[in-house]
Amino acid sequence: MNSLQRIKRKIVTVNEFKIQLDKRKKIAFTNGCFDLIHRGHIEYLAQASDYGDIFVIGLNTDASIHRLKGKSRPITDEKSRSMVLAALSFVDYVIFFDEDTPYSLIQQIQPDVLIKGSDYTIDTIVGADIVKAKGGQIITIDLIAGYSTSAIEKKIKESS
Repeated sequence: MNSLQRIKRKIVTVNEFKIQLDKRKKIAFTNGCFDLIHRGHIEYLAQASDYGDIFVIGLNTDASIHRLKGKSRPITDEKSRSMVLAALSFVDYVIFFDEDTPYSLIQQIQPDVLIKGSDYTIDTIVGADIVKAKGGQIITIDLIAGYSTSAIEKKIKESS
């Protein structure tokens, strides 16, 4: 199998994930838009991946981002965003979700660890109730100040 095939096989549906899942392994899960991948994303995701044996990213579809963030977003389409994430060595699976939140996806995957950035509190993390109910962990990771897609977008607009 070549490198491109290895990347593409990490991008799966929730049903494909369930078929491939080794239930003896600890699943760590995070989610987001991951538009214009930057250093902040990479450091956050690398740290998040350390919380499980299998690291899964729930990725908002273009339609989901459009509803949440407006007509100008996403800047990068879902196929491109998923390929970049899947190319990261510490990412095991990327699964799209079309809803505004990953609640249904979290319900289906049943991760052992749910990870979000420190811009969330435990009480505001979608799906925390599902993970807590099965005895799992909710983790927040400190974000790197000054790194966000919105900041990059603003800088690009200002330089035009």
